[in-house]
Amino acid sequence: MSEPVLSVKDLQVHYGAIHALRGISLEVPEGKVVALIGANGAGKTTTLRAISRMLRVSAGSVRFRGEELTRLQPHEIVARGLAHAPEGRGIFLNLTLRENLELGAFLRTDADGIKADLEKCFTLFPILKERIDQLSGTLSGGEQQMLAVARALMSRPQLLLLDEPSLGLAPQVVERIFQVLREVSSSGVSLLLVEQNAHKALQIAHQAYVLETGEVVMKGTGQELLASPEVRKAYLGE
Repeated sequence: MSEPVLSVKDLQVHYGAIHALRGISLEVPEGKVVALIGANGAGKTTTLRAISRMLRVSAGSVRFRGEELTRLQPHEIVARGLAHAPEGRGIFLNLTLRENLELGAFLRTDADGIKADLEKCFTLFPILKERIDQLSGTLSGGEQQMLAVARALMSRPQLLLLDEPSLGLAPQVVERIFQVLREVSSSGVSLLLVEQNAHKALQIAHQAYVLETGEVVMKGTGQELLASPEVRKAYLGE
């Protein structure tokens, strides 16, 4: 077995006196989709924010391709090949789509590569090309989510962290987002996905972890967790 692209061991995070993550350990294999599912407040978003250094880690290790990330700054992590599309999209509403996408490539200097990746984003999300010079604040929620994913891809990541990409979107937009995630994964990009729509997440996940109150309580393949009576009852409404 090859080394995982991401290895998290005994990750702990505190919000003041609140012990938010209580020893999370997980791995993302090369080129695979890994899903984190769980109820609100389980620690899923905190896990992603700790990995990308948006939060300070209290203890534990986060290794990306063998390099410890907990001592790096967020922009240094992006430069290593890890991108984070946050919950709430985080796009700049007063900038155009083009400007947002260009910001995704702010560490890159390969003009031809940037241009080629821009065209790849338009292939994945044709609506973005139609809206390219609009202010991002004029987009629908679904279009803003597409932009957030495309902007993250403009950094040419080896690992993409995605936090709630389908939240609040119409069903047909959700279908398109997950279709794109499959395409991105098949191109060789590893994905770590936090998603309230557990059924959708587990359908595309090679591996998955269930979080409860800051701890991993179950793990397995996506299909194993889809078939688990406990998961079906707790997270799939069955």
